[in-house]
Amino acid sequence: MRILVTGGAGFIGSHLCDQLIVHGDEVVCVDNLFTGAEQNIVSLMANPKFIFIKHDIVEPLYLDKSVDQIYNLACPASPPHYQLNPVHTIKTSTIGVMNMLGIARRHQARFLQASTSEVYGDPEVHPQTEEYHGNVNPFGPRACYDEGKRYAESICFDYHRTHGTGIKIVRIFNTYGPRMAFNDGRVISNFIFQGLQDKPITIYGSGSQTRSFCYVEDMVAGLIKMMNSPPEITGPINVGNPEEKTVTELAQKIIALTGSSSIITYLPLPQDDPRRRCPDITKAKTLLGWQPTVGLEKGLQKTIADFRQRLGK
Repeated sequence: MRILVTGGAGFIGSHLCDQLIVHGDEVVCVDNLFTGAEQNIVSLMANPKFIFIKHDIVEPLYLDKSVDQIYNLACPASPPHYQLNPVHTIKTSTIGVMNMLGIARRHQARFLQASTSEVYGDPEVHPQTEEYHGNVNPFGPRACYDEGKRYAESICFDYHRTHGTGIKIVRIFNTYGPRMAFNDGRVISNFIFQGLQDKPITIYGSGSQTRSFCYVEDMVAGLIKMMNSPPEITGPINVGNPEEKTVTELAQKIIALTGSSSIITYLPLPQDDPRRRCPDITKAKTLLGWQPTVGLEKGLQKTIADFRQRLGK
């Protein structure tokens, strides 16, 4: 197949491009390189089945050939990045998604929207099921991302109902692995970066807040399974690892795995930061036959090795 991947030079997107090429597909990778990096896809550049287009999906995109599938992963995903230009962030999830849905409609391509666990906001239901409508602050500093993704889900279903567009919606929970940016701003990249340099490990809040971390290879496998599932499976479907850890537990594990002499320091919790985050993946297991296979310690070891290599440590 010929597959368009927006955000394809990003962390998850580049791993997805790798796997699609391995499967024998042609891949058109589109990225504006705001948070993505050409280094993430450099190994694919010489492959005749891979095309890279530097482009921002907020602007119309014209393709010279049709595509069979579209994975829409374009959007900065960590608070420091998406809050840097919140207006552009919400444009990416509104105008950008509509532009990509327009391509899907014209080419009769199947469309997968990368949504997020952030649509649940600071949840009051644990673990989070897809039926839970969330607890989102619609005008807080995170709203440009949270509400943008909620809009994206809505417009996908409108195209599905109105135009018959084949849609798939995946709610991605915290993902980690090689190629995470050092300045990503999320806990795993922050802690590994700080730990490898023996700098203080910075925890925002008490450290009792929880997250559930999914290794990137598992995440990509889930995205591909969802894309190729029967047409009637539209989602949204949670894809993540239901093993819940406190932020303090994560910091302690990373200090141990890096052999760091870092100490833990505490700073105030940012506004609207979720206190608990854990997916119910019943639908992923029953409808897709998917569940994570890489444990946290093994995944962290691989991620730390990648950080060491890039940092020269």
